[in-house]
Amino acid sequence: MRIYLASRSPRRRELLHQIGIDFDTVVFRDGKRADSETDETPLVGEAPVDYVERVARAKAVHGQRIVKERRLPMRPVLSADTTLELDGEIIGKPVDRADAAAILRRLSGRTHRVLTGVAVDHQGRSEYVLSTSEVTFREIDDGEIRQYVMSGEPMDKAGAYGIQGRAGMFVAHLAGSYTGVMGLPVCETGELLKRLGFRPL
Repeated sequence: MRIYLASRSPRRRELLHQIGIDFDTVVFRDGKRADSETDETPLVGEAPVDYVERVARAKAVHGQRIVKERRLPMRPVLSADTTLELDGEIIGKPVDRADAAAILRRLSGRTHRVLTGVAVDHQGRSEYVLSTSEVTFREIDDGEIRQYVMSGEPMDKAGAYGIQGRAGMFVAHLAGSYTGVMGLPVCETGELLKRLGFRPL
């Protein structure tokens, strides 16, 4: 079994390897030349659960389009999107260090939801699954926030933290999927691929 992964995330790559899935990577352009089809800007009034589904599905569909344009072997394209929800608000990746620090101050001592949507596009068929987890942070002081932000770890991560890294020491409680919070819920991903007739194990 071999698929395409439409993601740059090293964490998603690691998790797919963990469950024995071989893959090639489909990379989207970013920065000023970013593909408009995979724009992660939330729509006005868009609910967090709708946002992650829209973005995850769009990445899978666009990834499949790239596969066809490059005349690559036809295989399933898997994509994912992760966001945080706090007080009904979508919290994505920080724009700079000051934003990362502000996000972490908001999360300190509180419970937030982590939503990871996973989509697969294959042979004109699209499948989707949502992983929802609740994460509670202990109180984090300004010194800890400053040190963590200076490490650079928060900068490419939704909610300005990576649970598998240094921020693991901020997590007082987790209800849900640890790998979902990392960015790819392996249980749900395996079930999703089984729907398309692929068995990872």
